Amino acid sequence: MIKKLTRLILKYRITSGFIILALVVGSYFIFRGGDSGEARYVLASVKRGAITTSISGTGQVSASDQIEVKAKVSGDVIYIGARNGQFVGSGAVLVQLDPSMAQKAVRDAELNLESAKLALEKLKQSTADPEKIKEDAFNTVSSAFLDLPIVVSGAETIISGSTINSQQSNSGYYQNFVDSYGYDQMADLIRRAANDYNSARFEYNRTFLAYQNTSRNADSQTIADLLNKTIDASKTISQAIKSEQNVLDYLIDYTESKNKILPSLVTTYRLNLQTYTNQVNGHLLNMINIQNTVKNAPLDIASQELAVKQRENALLDAQENLDDYSVRAPFAGVAAKINALRGESISSGTVVTNFITSQHIAEISLNEIDVAQIKAGQSADLTFDAVPDLKIPGQVTEIDTVGTISQGVVSYAVKVIFGSADIRIKPAMTASADIIIQTKGNVLVVPSSAVKSQGNIRYIEIAEGETGNNRGVSLFEPPRRQNIQTGISNDDLTEVISGLAEGDVVVARVIQPNATTQSTPAAQNPFFRAPGGGQR
Repeated sequence: MIKKLTRLILKYRITSGFIILALVVGSYFIFRGGDSGEARYVLASVKRGAITTSISGTGQVSASDQIEVKAKVSGDVIYIGARNGQFVGSGAVLVQLDPSMAQKAVRDAELNLESAKLALEKLKQSTADPEKIKEDAFNTVSSAFLDLPIVVSGAETIISGSTINSQQSNSGYYQNFVDSYGYDQMADLIRRAANDYNSARFEYNRTFLAYQNTSRNADSQTIADLLNKTIDASKTISQAIKSEQNVLDYLIDYTESKNKILPSLVTTYRLNLQTYTNQVNGHLLNMINIQNTVKNAPLDIASQELAVKQRENALLDAQENLDDYSVRAPFAGVAAKINALRGESISSGTVVTNFITSQHIAEISLNEIDVAQIKAGQSADLTFDAVPDLKIPGQVTEIDTVGTISQGVVSYAVKVIFGSADIRIKPAMTASADIIIQTKGNVLVVPSSAVKSQGNIRYIEIAEGETGNNRGVSLFEPPRRQNIQTGISNDDLTEVISGLAEGDVVVARVIQPNATTQSTPAAQNPFFRAPGGGQR
């Protein structure tokens, strides 16, 4: 038997070799589990799209077709638009309240918006011309170098010259003028002043040489660098002047305490130092203002753009508030009874009329946190347990003012009117509503699973090199952390306001070693990024 098997193997030795090799390779991947020794990453690309946030609740289809239409604001009734029992169309004005104050708020909001837009345009005009900024920067530096040579030379004379006594330096004269009691302190002050002056002189020489070699027509970056160097040099010169001022102040205080008389030249030097200080600080202030203009121009524009956006939102709010002074029929139906009289003052929440409709209404229960975000007029999607394949659009028409407490939990009833009819829907059927709170279009979005938090900081991990497939990829380098600012989000998507750019590749999920994974969810994810580019 063994001999036969041996002859068979020798006869088909090539085929057998491939079989053995296949078994070895197959066993390797079976027991290795496909790179199970390292973490793998499911990646997603930052995309631009729409995102919607909603609040979900459940309830029943109402057996009653009657709702209460309430005033949203307080005011005096100036017009009644329907009679008791009258049929009115959707949007018809039932009661009009005096809108004069709301109209004034709209006018003020319009003026504020126009003012903000003008301020933005003025800011853009003043900062949009890089040539003007460059010219201003160079002129400011040139103005500084009209005075700085005099300041540096004068400061050198005060500390190192021999003008008071030709037989010794001024610093030696200052030190010998005091007795042994003040000798050490004066020596320390002179040492500091000399060191500060030497540093200032070095920075001045270096910067003055750069100024001499820089043309007015140089590029913006070169002039910006010259501006920064001149600011730094001016600061060191200002410090040197201050140190010399300390020397003379100590000398004068000592003289007064000992009733001695100083040469008048010392007093002149002290006045010169005050002049130098004013000159240097004045040039510093001008140069720093130009520096801030260069640095902060984009931030100032962004801030003003945000102010314009805030004014636009304020105008929208004012216009919505003005609309609330017209109490309208939420849909076509019968105004069973008008509960307001012309000239009467009514409060927000007052029931203006009991309204009857032939359309279905779903009463949805929401908790106190969710109901705070609900407003009449918001759109909703209605689904039903009894008819799983049916989805009907709806609209919020009424929200309970007073909640119901059950076992310590507060809930509020929200009525949602059906946007269309379906004969399969019966009263008391279970209904679920997804009420749309906010929708944004054309924004950057990432999978919500990709967003991580650390305290108040939101961040994401960016992948910069990978290889793999839709079961996860291996990264050539560890993912890089990137802080981001987020906007609205839902279970699937999160808006990214800043920190990422469209097309960036981020880590949506980490597959730990030896974890059991399925390729289908990643493959079906519209954000999934296949290795080497492309979207799945």
